[in-house]
Amino acid sequence: MMAADTRPRARIALMAIVTLTILWATRVAPAQDSARFEDFIGSFPAAVQARARAVWEAPPSPGVAGDSGTTEVSGGDVSDDDLLASVDGAKKDAVLAQLKELRAQWHTACAERDELVQTTARWTSFAERLKDRDDMGPVYLRALRVVREHQALLQRAEVRIDALKQEIQSRRVGVALDAVSRNFTTGDWLVIIAYLVLTTVLGGLLAGKQASMKDFFLGGRRLPWPAVCGSIIATELSAATFLIVPALVFSAAGDMTYIQLALGTILARFIIGYFFIPAYYEREIYSPYEYMGRQLGPRVKNITTGLFMIGGILAQGARVYIAAKALQVVTGTDVAMSIVIIGVVSIGWTIMGGIATVVWTDAIQFLLFVIGAVAAVAFAATSIDGGLAAITAEAHHAGKFRILNLNLNTHEAYTLWCGLIGFSFLTLASHGTDQLLVQRLFTCKGPGHARKAIVWSSLSQVLTLLLLFVGAAVFVYYRHVPLTASERVVVNADSMKVFAVYIVDVMPPLLSGLLMAAIFAAAISTLDSLLAALSQSTISILYRPFLRPRASERHYIRASRVMVLIWGVLLTAFAIYCDVIARSYTDLIQFALAMAAYTYGGLLGVFLLAFLPTRRDDLGLLWGVPLSMLTVFALSWHQAVPQWIVVVASAILLVQAFRRLRQQPEKILYIALAVLLVLILSLAVVGTTPDGGPVHITLAWPWHFPLATAMTFCLGYLVGNRRPAETVNAR
Repeated sequence: MMAADTRPRARIALMAIVTLTILWATRVAPAQDSARFEDFIGSFPAAVQARARAVWEAPPSPGVAGDSGTTEVSGGDVSDDDLLASVDGAKKDAVLAQLKELRAQWHTACAERDELVQTTARWTSFAERLKDRDDMGPVYLRALRVVREHQALLQRAEVRIDALKQEIQSRRVGVALDAVSRNFTTGDWLVIIAYLVLTTVLGGLLAGKQASMKDFFLGGRRLPWPAVCGSIIATELSAATFLIVPALVFSAAGDMTYIQLALGTILARFIIGYFFIPAYYEREIYSPYEYMGRQLGPRVKNITTGLFMIGGILAQGARVYIAAKALQVVTGTDVAMSIVIIGVVSIGWTIMGGIATVVWTDAIQFLLFVIGAVAAVAFAATSIDGGLAAITAEAHHAGKFRILNLNLNTHEAYTLWCGLIGFSFLTLASHGTDQLLVQRLFTCKGPGHARKAIVWSSLSQVLTLLLLFVGAAVFVYYRHVPLTASERVVVNADSMKVFAVYIVDVMPPLLSGLLMAAIFAAAISTLDSLLAALSQSTISILYRPFLRPRASERHYIRASRVMVLIWGVLLTAFAIYCDVIARSYTDLIQFALAMAAYTYGGLLGVFLLAFLPTRRDDLGLLWGVPLSMLTVFALSWHQAVPQWIVVVASAILLVQAFRRLRQQPEKILYIALAVLLVLILSLAVVGTTPDGGPVHITLAWPWHFPLATAMTFCLGYLVGNRRPAETVNAR
């Protein structure tokens, strides 16, 4: 018996050894910088060598020489000497020496790359001319191997050149940031500290004492709706919005088409106020996921809460990172330290008073947003001849006041149609199903007050319009007062920082501290809101049902504060890690929005299935929710690895459909059609780029929300089982 068991194992081991031996013998050996042709043909017969040499020495075809595309690394029109003009002598010499050494390495790497380009082009031409000659087959195969070796070397050379280029730019930006941050005075820091202390104390006093879970998570349902309205606005207008919206207008060809998105978000707030809120207020619930669970089953509550946690951590962590980047510009602290400061204050605010403290501090921050934006415009108007009239005239002449974009191109995000459709779905999900914002509506005295809070929060778009005008004012200001060398380097590296640079280098002391306090406040608002929501969700779906189901209210409050601390540490750590993730994205704002799209479609689709009279259970959501996330993923990523992820995930979902629904072939068909749609979105090639690369199906990010919502709702309805009328909870 032992011998019988051993023989197959021995055969497998022997086959593995033989396979490895063959692979080793036929491996591609590392190529040298230039493979000598004589060594290449030395092992072939003399007649073959003669024919190969004749092909090699023939004049190359036009265009075979290749193009290296080498360009000098620079900071636009700012030389190293100009950038370092304000730096002390010893430090200036050291930095100049470092930059000189890096540039020398870069030039050497470029020269090596250029030589590889020429050599690779010649070997490629040689292989192409041998391809159709039957008498040169072995030579052709070996030439192809040399071409692949040179292409690999060329790729490594390009990676090294890019790394050196990034290092040079990083050193230059570091010097520029240091020069800019010196304008942020001790008085400005005192303004920030005073603001944080004042709002902490005031928020705690206004929050009062929390004696129960209802007090901690719902504010006792006694908060005034204007405060809740201000909190909603402060939360949705994050530090990213406060900094990025002005930059959208300031940038080349920038305009105010972003404001078109306001149409959809205002429409959605009225729908939430008059339809969603009455359903939520029928019973005392702590999250929208409790409502969905009661309508569709307890499993749905866990699914939707999990979606909220994933989406919240990814999207809000990215927003905190963006705020920290701005703080790096104006304070000189590194990104990690800025994130830690934001995290510590946010944890303290949330632990101190629960949702009531969050709402009151957010309301104060909303007022600071408005004051800061108005102050930025006022200072620009008083700093140039002609004042506000000159700003308006010059910005209009430069096309900065363009608002409407009626283009039907689905690849453009800032169009009227994206605003009316895509952003309506986004706001229905973010303000109607996301615990981060819906929790605020639960703190009002009743559905009427909650309706007023959500509808009047449409005023946030007035603040957005004001921030767009700030961008126009900054644009006009810098036409009259050009950016300094350091400022140009910072803005050229990242135009998102232009408003932060304006705050520190242009605004007078103390006023710049006030505006930086607004950015701090926006980041803190983003994080403390999420901490309160994550803590409540954890207690509701995990701690209370499974760990301590019969504990006292005081115990649950203490446990909630512990959860706030745990989630705060995790979120702070993820925000720091975003510094690594950001390198894979051209725009961190797009990263945050992409993360929201993954989960918002699923959340809104589940809510609509629970809210509308569909009378379905949660069966279809087992496929609808993951396929909605795959839809967004398939539209966003078309590289080889993401495509394989889509294929494998789709196969798993199909297998599960056959296993669980084998007696219901029509439901398997619905799932198969949905899987086919996702595969088409991921794999279909609809054209080619000028350099011959494939063009895949893509859509502007606002369209991801209605598509993902439709995927979840349709599969939930078509695949879900019909429930008897008496089992459907009355709304």
